Amino acid sequence: MADNQTFNKLKTLLKCYEANLTLLHDKADNYYLNTPISDINKKSEFFGAVQIKKSYVAFHLMPIYYYPDLLNNISQDLKGRMQGKSCFNFKEIDDKLFKELTTLTKKSFDLYKSIKKI
Repeated sequence: MADNQTFNKLKTLLKCYEANLTLLHDKADNYYLNTPISDINKKSEFFGAVQIKKSYVAFHLMPIYYYPDLLNNISQDLKGRMQGKSCFNFKEIDDKLFKELTTLTKKSFDLYKSIKKI
């Protein structure tokens, strides 16, 4: 099924950060990571998730909600996949947009690391 393939491909974009984050869910339709509890904020925060929905696969990246400047250089094509302020929806694999999303996820992770949320 295309949804499972899209889900698994998007999951790999977050999975490489799993060692530095806290895994909350790793199910066939829901992969969810939080930041670890930090000395700065004394609690964990939602970092990112991939979820199979009824008609699409959602990729959530919470740092872009708090730091919208991370979106300054994204393409109109990727921006067109946004729903709300921190979610991108896909119905199929799009290697070009997934590559761009990989870069955005790394920038988000690096920012959180630099401000000691990770």
